[in-house]
Amino acid sequence: MKHLLAIFIVCILGIPQAHAAELITRRDGFLLLWQSINRAAYETREEPFLDVQKGDRGFLEITYAKNRGLLDGDSSSKSPGDGAFHPDDPLILEDALLWLYRTRNVAELPEMQREHLPGLMEKYPVMSSGRSRSSATGSALSAIVSSDNLLSLMHSLDQMLSEEVHEVSLYGEEFHGQGTAFGETFDMHAITAAHRSFPQNTLVKVTNVENQKSVTVRINDRGPYVDGRDMDLSVVAFITIAERSKGVIRARFERLGDATLVSGCSLPDGQEVTEAPRFQKRLTRDVHFQQGIPHRKAAGAPLVLKANKWFVVRGVTYPDGRFVRMQDWVSPEEQFTFVPSMPGEYLFLFATAKGLKRQMRMEVVECTVGNREMGRS
Repeated sequence: MKHLLAIFIVCILGIPQAHAAELITRRDGFLLLWQSINRAAYETREEPFLDVQKGDRGFLEITYAKNRGLLDGDSSSKSPGDGAFHPDDPLILEDALLWLYRTRNVAELPEMQREHLPGLMEKYPVMSSGRSRSSATGSALSAIVSSDNLLSLMHSLDQMLSEEVHEVSLYGEEFHGQGTAFGETFDMHAITAAHRSFPQNTLVKVTNVENQKSVTVRINDRGPYVDGRDMDLSVVAFITIAERSKGVIRARFERLGDATLVSGCSLPDGQEVTEAPRFQKRLTRDVHFQQGIPHRKAAGAPLVLKANKWFVVRGVTYPDGRFVRMQDWVSPEEQFTFVPSMPGEYLFLFATAKGLKRQMRMEVVECTVGNREMGRS
């Protein structure tokens, strides 16, 4: 009887009941959501879920998402934070919706807890029937969804977000040269932006609704902190799509993904990236980077290196032949950040605490999005 009630409620909400052959597990459902946003995952010191251990499929993404507060266990258990993820259980609607809103960063994380779900459904009614708060009953939210159901929810929310209009402002001289929330130095002449919830290094296409001019920015700061505003652009990003004297514009956002993962950097027309980015991780058998140095990277996108043991950056050879000596020692609790400023080949010279050395090469290219130079269209 309870199963039949769930079928009825799911149907009136516009989510057809999943057939047994179409069921998607919690693991596969989350990985589908994660892969759709082109977000990088990194190793952390987060205690993994008891039933998702190193070597298991999706371990890196699921553990990283747990560390970032996107995952909090199985809602059907007596205690969602009991340390288990239940990866092979069927995905239910409540978790699918919560993960969907969180991966899209529709609000700051403290405002996307389970008790906030009715309000999120009301603001972003992704059900095809348009029913929201009044239909968010426990029986409906416990219904099982299929991969088609999940894809439909994703498409609905992504469409809503692409049509949403935001108030966008700029920040410049007052903050130029100061540190950002992510440890970078703010440069008002770089094409960057501040956002309250988008992850660091996210590329966002910002389109001025008044003149349809666009600029693709990289998120490297938090803000703005003025009620009603959703993004602060650097001066050069703002004047690319509007006159500086306007100060505030209305714009739409298109989230493109992490700057280290988004394809389209200096590729010929019609050519696509067909494999995931490859990284150079190992300094020695015992010393390795968490993510490593990519063989190819976009100019202006920061390279962040963390290792399991101490290492030193002896120096960097730039594309113009200059060698910059650094001697920066980095502990396992710290990270080394480098922002390539020009296209060409960079050569990094590293060493371990035992004196073993290794060189790594990285090609830096001007990044294009949709065959346009990154930054403007």
